[in-house]
Amino acid sequence: MSEGLILLIVGGVLAAGILIALGAMRVGIPSLVAFLVLGMILGKDGLVGIELNDAHLAQTVGAIGLAIILFEGGLSTSWRRLREVVVPVAMLSTIGVLITAVLTGFIAYALLDLSLLSAFLLGAVVSSTDAAAVFATLRYTKIKRRLARTLEAESGGNDPTAIALTIGLISWIESTAFGPIDFVQLLVQQIGLGLLFGLLMGAAAMYIFARLPKSLGSFAPVTSLAAFALTFGITNLIGGSGFLAVYMVGLAIGSTPSRYRHQLVTFHEGLAFIAQVTRFVVLGLLVVPHALLAVAGPSIIIAVLLIVIIRPVAVWSSTYFSHFNRNERALLGWAGLRGALPIVLGTFALSANIPNGDLIFNAVFFVVLISALIQGTTLEWVARKLGVIDKPAHGKHPKDTDPNTLEVVEFIV
Repeated sequence: MSEGLILLIVGGVLAAGILIALGAMRVGIPSLVAFLVLGMILGKDGLVGIELNDAHLAQTVGAIGLAIILFEGGLSTSWRRLREVVVPVAMLSTIGVLITAVLTGFIAYALLDLSLLSAFLLGAVVSSTDAAAVFATLRYTKIKRRLARTLEAESGGNDPTAIALTIGLISWIESTAFGPIDFVQLLVQQIGLGLLFGLLMGAAAMYIFARLPKSLGSFAPVTSLAAFALTFGITNLIGGSGFLAVYMVGLAIGSTPSRYRHQLVTFHEGLAFIAQVTRFVVLGLLVVPHALLAVAGPSIIIAVLLIVIIRPVAVWSSTYFSHFNRNERALLGWAGLRGALPIVLGTFALSANIPNGDLIFNAVFFVVLISALIQGTTLEWVARKLGVIDKPAHGKHPKDTDPNTLEVVEFIV
């Protein structure tokens, strides 16, 4: 394939991604659904007929894309914004994920032809909310700031737990010598090393960006990209969670006072969009639509129960001692959007040497599609019904105000 044809294909896919994102935004459909459909149109059963049978390639593309999106999510926020929600976020990202994985696993075991461990693997795969889906949805809603920050941080923080659970369960299924103790050790290793190395690299990144001279301003995005790549690569090589580490490094850079912050956020937002389009299209190519019909019924039941029962139970259990009222907890329960991460984790099962890996992948695809269509399109409507929308204050125009009185009006910017 010539260089010109490769660039033509890449340019065409990106242009189609931009048009699809604009169209999806106008009709209220999450862009991830549109990108997946684009991949399926290009795929084996679609109009173009591109055949992708390499689950390892899809897994690699999806994992790198997820890391880029998590880094951008951390970069776009700051520790100052997250301090007030750190406790509920930590609980949702650990206890909430475990509860979701276990309850979903039991339901999958009852509905699908899976062993108990394989059913728990499916539960682990769909146990986390997706950073790309949550970030994209919250950008166009007016949910109360504390709730929005909780959802943002949770979507970045629960991924490492779900990934560690998935890797541990796959290892357990593949090897009879791998037991519960090994499983717990792997979880601790993944999260512990990811946290430790994220803190170390984050501290180094803060030091560098706080002192980056103006003469090197044009290289600021290159520096942040180097910090991202080094963090993810080294943490993965030592057996930690690179996803947790890059999110923490992004958060550290985003919390650092720097003249380059706006430049970095803009650059990485564009990079995250490219990663989002690429991974969704590749995952769409991997899907064989006619194979989905065999698991349609049970998958729909799992998806509905995950939305209306399992996620709310996980949220209420994890935030019981937090300062959220009933309506706020209800919104957190409804906002558990599943996105590309579960599909990426599904490719882990598909590419591993385990029974029914294709069944797990197809079931996960249905769960994600239904979650995005139902929760993604109704999130703001549900938030309005629950009364958890921030409403700007309205004051009088200065010329209509008594000149002898002073009126202070607060506006949300």
